[in-house]
Amino acid sequence: MSDEPIKDPLALGLGSLAAGAGFGGACLTAAQIVAAILRGDLEPNVYRDTAPDPLLAGVIAAIGVGGAYGWYRGVALDNIWQRGVIAVLAAIGAVLIGFLAAPLDRFLGLIGLLVWFLLNILLGILATRWAIKGKGAEGT
Repeated sequence: MSDEPIKDPLALGLGSLAAGAGFGGACLTAAQIVAAILRGDLEPNVYRDTAPDPLLAGVIAAIGVGGAYGWYRGVALDNIWQRGVIAVLAAIGAVLIGFLAAPLDRFLGLIGLLVWFLLNILLGILATRWAIKGKGAEGT
């Protein structure tokens, strides 16, 4: 896409994948936090009527954010096939990372979900820096 050579394509690809998975996993974890808060305040039958699909919305958001961010970060790659694979793997990774929050909710409660959410955001930020470093452009 650009005339500048990529400094480290492996770091760019893996960083893009991990950033998409981290930010997408944070979306699904945020949906689980909302569901846990609603589940704690409402009775089971009222919960199903009030908030029927916060987790479905979280899964859709995780797939969308993970895939889109993996695609966006890999823009420096000239091969569209590589960008597509990175985007798909980032979306799948986002869902898997988000699903790992369920045992944390079961054993550690809301505090565990909040910590997992922050760790996912941290993963996304660090992986973005790794991808930018692999691209070779420090300011974009």
